[in-house]
Amino acid sequence: MTVIDSRRTPLTFDSIVPGTGLAVALKLSRADLIATVAASNLRGRGGAGFPTATKWNLAAAAKVAEGECKFVVCNADEGEPGTFKDRVLLTEYAPLVFEGMTIAARAVGAKRGILYLRGEYVYLRPALDAELARRRKDGVLGAAIGGVAGFDFDVEIRMGAGAYVCGEETALIESLEGQRGEPRNRPPFPVDTGFRNQPTVVNNVETLAAVTAILAKGPEFFRKLGSERSAGFKLFSVSGDCDAPGVYEFPLGLTLRELLEQAGGTDAKAVQVGGASGVCVPAAQFGRRIAFEDVATGGSIIVFGPHRDMLAVAKNFMEFFCEESCGQCTPCREGNAKLLEGIRMLERGECSTAYLRELRLLGETMQLASKCGLGQSSPNAFLSIVEHFPDEVLGRSLAAAGGTR
Repeated sequence: MTVIDSRRTPLTFDSIVPGTGLAVALKLSRADLIATVAASNLRGRGGAGFPTATKWNLAAAAKVAEGECKFVVCNADEGEPGTFKDRVLLTEYAPLVFEGMTIAARAVGAKRGILYLRGEYVYLRPALDAELARRRKDGVLGAAIGGVAGFDFDVEIRMGAGAYVCGEETALIESLEGQRGEPRNRPPFPVDTGFRNQPTVVNNVETLAAVTAILAKGPEFFRKLGSERSAGFKLFSVSGDCDAPGVYEFPLGLTLRELLEQAGGTDAKAVQVGGASGVCVPAAQFGRRIAFEDVATGGSIIVFGPHRDMLAVAKNFMEFFCEESCGQCTPCREGNAKLLEGIRMLERGECSTAYLRELRLLGETMQLASKCGLGQSSPNAFLSIVEHFPDEVLGRSLAAAGGTR
């Protein structure tokens, strides 16, 4: 276990010498490079968990017209509430992130890279621009990288504007093209038709840094950590009602209880795993494992102590989603507003159990019918809080009805 705070201990990334992973990648064919990443069982660290090598393989096989090129995009739009681990990586391990982008470019045959940086992280840009300039000077970015003829790849930084929905890869691409950040219909997928209609790989900051570690240390090093379906180590942003909030590193597969013991949150009554779009897990289920096969997360862990009003928590999350919905599809645009209205009725003691059942059915419909991950996941917190904390959710209504409602 490692923590980034005043008591900092080294992360795995501290043991990676910059340049080591790229040096290994330059000795491999594109097929062997992708096979190496596949052997590690790396899955995307942004939350969706899509196998990284599969995405790269699809982009590598895609064709481009003469005069066009493929792209590698680093998704640094860290907008999920409760998540701040990518900020740490960009602040302290930017060389490994840019190296991961270069390795990805080598694997798929990309010529251009874009770091899409969260608007609130604008203060990081001068240091990131300086790192890119240094890499060009050192010959690990630009033309003939590492002395390999034909391997030309460069990276630019584009700023986001604070839209949560642009964390979704197709909305991010729309934003890069100067359009309103709205998710695209899929298929086609970005690996075929992405930025400027060209094959595009979009990977999270942590995913690309992990690629560098895998090439530097070997896929076996990564695969032996975690579980069979959730290999490797993972960074977690831990916040809320705990004694030691911060950024932690654990192998995937640990239980919530084990994490809370390290963070000083053993008296918690619930944990929100995966940020606002994740699920709320009650204390009775702290034996569940943080892994793709159980409770998946892009890294956000929000701890709720015994004094927290869980209905207020649900309201806070729903207000966020009403604000951040792009409004493109009806289930998300109207559904979030209706759920928030229902929460306010619950607060006033005006929501019957019958109407609450209708709200739950609405949330389930949103999960199925919304166009993108925002609308599909926005009901998660509400539904899990209603399921696990019925007394807190319906308590006000029962009290208003004299306990008979």
